[in-house]
Amino acid sequence: MSTGQGSIVNHRTAIALSAALAAAAGLTACGGGTKQEPGAASSAPTAGASAEAPPAKAIADAEARQGIPPKPDATTQARYIAALNAISPDIVSEKPERAVSRGRSTCGTIHSFPKDHAKQVDQTRQRFSGATQFNAAQAEKILAAVHTHLCPKN
Repeated sequence: MSTGQGSIVNHRTAIALSAALAAAAGLTACGGGTKQEPGAASSAPTAGASAEAPPAKAIADAEARQGIPPKPDATTQARYIAALNAISPDIVSEKPERAVSRGRSTCGTIHSFPKDHAKQVDQTRQRFSGATQFNAAQAEKILAAVHTHLCPKN
């Protein structure tokens, strides 16, 4: 039986390595291709910066269309985390970045289902529950904190 499991692991490992190599090859291929004339100033830093900007902008634009706000500034995040901790310290559980990520995703739910409050509450309960399961009343409070601090315009 272990032979079958080893085969699955080896197959998954091979797929993961293939994907990583393909991604690395794609990045390498994108990096070259322009020749510089002798004596011309190097444009490598500019080219690298502009190559990174479009994917980040595309992601931000896609998130905005789905109602997901940008990451909050430090003050807003601190207020949001404090509001969640006031509901239950188990929500953040020393992982503020995860709480922010889940909150931003909840903003997407608010945006996608603006007239279905019950769905918003249920999705919030499911999204924030993990080792600790939250009930509907707690989810209602979490949803209010998310709406207040992360996406008040939704």
